[in-house]
Amino acid sequence: MSRPAISAPETGSARDRLHALGLDLPSLGSNRYYVDHRTVGSSIHISGQLPYQDGELLGQGVVGRDVELETARELARHAVLNALAAAVQAVGDLDRVRIVQMLVCVASTPDFGLQSRVADAASELLIEVLGENGRHARTAIGVAGLPLNSPVEIQMVCTAV
Repeated sequence: MSRPAISAPETGSARDRLHALGLDLPSLGSNRYYVDHRTVGSSIHISGQLPYQDGELLGQGVVGRDVELETARELARHAVLNALAAAVQAVGDLDRVRIVQMLVCVASTPDFGLQSRVADAASELLIEVLGENGRHARTAIGVAGLPLNSPVEIQMVCTAV
């Protein structure tokens, strides 16, 4: 089965492409128990990010039971925006972010089986915004539950370019 090619516009900055999609990087809250990112050598490890917007978790439940596929895909896009915001905190500029690896955890029913379709929404957004710097290795897994009953959590490893 062939997949459609995904490409980013050739002009403008990554932030311009993000704004052209009607999106902006969110502000991240702080936590006294962990940090949003940690640099080790040239790798930047981004903590698992939930689909928060303006301090509010955008959805709860289990995909395949309480949450529809398209809703889960939209939640994955919000979670990856938060991960990008953490990456920008680490490197200082969206144009300097290169995604190396992404882990997408989907709280789903045992028979759901479409975790990769949920993850695709986050991957597509990264490529739309970052172009080749957004292409990455990826794992998408189904899990029994996530913090705060979130349907999606995304963790990334990136580097500065």
